Amino acid sequence: MASEPDVRARLQRAGQEHLLRFCAELAPGPRAALLAELAPLEPEALREHCRRAAAACARPPGPAPDLAARLRPLPPERVGSAYRGDAGMRRLWEAEGFHQISQNKVAVLLLAGGQGTRLGVTYPKGMYQVGLPSQKTLYQLQAERIRRVEQLAGERHGTRCVVPWYIMTSEFTLGPTAKFFKEQDFFCLDPNNVVMFEQRMLPAVTFDGKAILERKDKVALAPDGNGGLYCALADHQVLEDMERRGVEFVHVYCVDNILVRLADPVFIGFCVLQGADCGAKVVEKAYPEEPVGVVCQVDGVPQVVEYSEISPETVQLRRPDGSLLYSAGNICNHFFTRGFLQTVTREFEPLLTPHVAVKKVPYVDEEGNPVKPIKPNGIKMEKFVFDVFQFAKNFVAFEVLREEEFSPLKNADSADRDTPSMARRALLAQHYRWALQAGAHFLDAHGAQLPELPSLPSSAEPPAVCEISPLVSYSGEGLEVYLRGQGFRSPLILDENRARVLQP
Repeated sequence: MASEPDVRARLQRAGQEHLLRFCAELAPGPRAALLAELAPLEPEALREHCRRAAAACARPPGPAPDLAARLRPLPPERVGSAYRGDAGMRRLWEAEGFHQISQNKVAVLLLAGGQGTRLGVTYPKGMYQVGLPSQKTLYQLQAERIRRVEQLAGERHGTRCVVPWYIMTSEFTLGPTAKFFKEQDFFCLDPNNVVMFEQRMLPAVTFDGKAILERKDKVALAPDGNGGLYCALADHQVLEDMERRGVEFVHVYCVDNILVRLADPVFIGFCVLQGADCGAKVVEKAYPEEPVGVVCQVDGVPQVVEYSEISPETVQLRRPDGSLLYSAGNICNHFFTRGFLQTVTREFEPLLTPHVAVKKVPYVDEEGNPVKPIKPNGIKMEKFVFDVFQFAKNFVAFEVLREEEFSPLKNADSADRDTPSMARRALLAQHYRWALQAGAHFLDAHGAQLPELPSLPSSAEPPAVCEISPLVSYSGEGLEVYLRGQGFRSPLILDENRARVLQP
């Protein structure tokens, strides 16, 4: 156990000795916990972290004066599409993706370090239920998509294959997530193929560069952003585990997208056949000012430029056909080769520049009284997973339809966007469209056929409730055998456990 004099000396070198100002009055247990929390903090790194946080916060926000002149959209030859162009090429990409999956060369990696605070819950987002008829959580939907894509690849190639699931958690989410998976029997996945690991935590910092004490016996720590992935991969030898399994390609995604297609064979195949070391799925921005980052080039280098960094004039620019010039919205859905991730962890991670998030951080005042601030009082420094795009030798983007692949869950239902109700409607609307495409039609309470709305937007309530288990269909395939030529009353539940359609 670290001694108090040693920890105090290290904090003095970092200019952060104030973190021990209540140490003398703590009972042995809390004192030991505080010292254990402080002991791993390297003095030079802590001093530099606090200095950089204060300096970054002091910089004026908004776009850099010369950014507009340095900005360019991605070259067309580096962009593929799930819905434009040649359907034959998409089938080729899909075949390549399934081939790689069948060879056990593809893994998925979930970014799940954040809590559901904005949702109004204290547990990890992946445990959230949006109110589907099945009451499935985000974690269960994702696990079942893994099982289905393994099944599809295995059937195509006559093999048994595995898509390992790596889950990056944080101090806040590791325990609850691990407990939940055990309670759910890992959703029928082999526990040996579900690998959880923890990202680093960083102290929150005041505007004048002092680490914040949340309680007398605890520093205010926060996960280091989803870009903390690269340190975490090294800390926990995750890439070495992938190498032992023969994994060459990694699909990285964020926990809160209810429509995410894990190990999407079309995306994987496109990236592999393009020889990409790094790729990103994108959706077309809904409107110029939509608050999403844009995948583009800066000085010829691929980057995600945050919406707050682009001038109002630039976001309005359009192509000759009337579409937005900078329309490629980032959705935190990425492809990496294992070799690229190894290079990032060994060479490039120290070059990543942290981003500033100004937050309300609970703290103790000089008398040791807990304070919950009513306005932002601290800085949390984060790295973003996309910060490494700049290091790619062969970066590609892949356009997907928002209504098929992107509906994030971020806010409680009282908000005006990214809510549980919106996520639920997006999934049910997708399944309603799939049922129509498979030849089903829907009936009202009197048996009359309801009008078909095949182009129903994801934000609209579908005329009938339809939920299709991911174990039955990954992306709308194989539904004709259950649905063609039949009429169904709402709700229609295509349930894998009974291998039949459930009707009220």
